[in-house]
Formats: sequence, structure tokens, C-alpha cells
Amino acid sequence: MAGLFVLDKASILERLGGDEEIFAMMVDMFVQDVDNNCTALATALASGDAEVLRREAHTVKGLLATFSDEAGAAEAFAVELRARDGLVADQAAAVDGLQQRLREIAAVLSAG
Repeated sequence: MAGLFVLDKASILERLGGDEEIFAMMVDMFVQDVDNNCTALATALASGDAEVLRREAHTVKGLLATFSDEAGAAEAFAVELRARDGLVADQAAAVDGLQQRLREIAAVLSAG
């Protein structure tokens, strides 16, 4: 599991050209969608459909990378690769970890 998430707002803003409005919009979207993203991961895992799990892990990887969470994005990428190889059943712990990571980041973003 990735270490504790630390928000690097300056780095994110630099990538966004210093646009605070876009940053605030991205934070709001992330926080509003976190439950949906967690549910989508759980549903994909429960379905046993490797392609659906791959797609959801890919989405989460992008979300985590957006907020400079390289460790979390790497974990999502590992789930994505395993799902691409048809592996689903043994990914419950990894999916649980991604859900926890998404919620952790949402809490940090909400507080900041």
C-alpha cells in the first residue's frame, strides 16, 4: 500500500498553469465522484469481468495521477495490468486498497 498521501498543490497548480479555478473544479469533481469511483471498482471486481476491472483501474490511475499521487497511480496500474492478463479473483485486497486511497485523497482535498 502506498504511503500517506500528501497534497502537493504547488506541483499540481504548476501543471495547470497556476489556474486556481481549474484546480478547485478538479477537487470538487474528485470529491463528488469518489463514492461512484469506489462503487465502480467494487462492482467490476464482483462481476469477475477482467476488462471492466481493467477499465476502472485505468480510470482510477488517471485520477490519482492528476493529484500527483504516483504511488497510488502505480498501485492502480498494477491492478490494471493484472486485469489485462485476465486476473480478477485475487485482486480484492488491491481493489480495497485503491478504494481506501481514493477516500483518503478525497478527505485531504476536502480539508485543504
